Amino acid sequence: MERYPDIEIYLAPANVERISAWLETTITAPALKPHGKLRWRTEGNHQGHDIPVLLVARAADEFASLWIDSAASPWATDGDCARAAASALDCEVRCSLGGWHPGDDPDRFLQVLPDGSEAIIDWPDTDSR
Repeated sequence: MERYPDIEIYLAPANVERISAWLETTITAPALKPHGKLRWRTEGNHQGHDIPVLLVARAADEFASLWIDSAASPWATDGDCARAAASALDCEVRCSLGGWHPGDDPDRFLQVLPDGSEAIIDWPDTDSR
């Protein structure tokens, strides 16, 4: 199975305290700490590897971006992480469909709902219009 070099998912609603608690249980990360306007950082550890994490509120529409900057996280792909987060955090999670390649549609995303249902959706970048 392919392992992504990093993980990025989008969460709505994003509750910083709940996300911190989830990161603590999954990658033994201390609580997220403010790191500028609408940004939080922490660094966890998984199987001896440091796992830097950045949370950015309102990164896309009303969704926060959770970026896990490591290939050594517990999740091989964005989709794996999205499924785990949707269930644990009881929120909607979106992520890219896979590694992006030239010619891919950048507006196609995987949507995972807290009940485990999934759909492929169009999610255009509204900030660029």
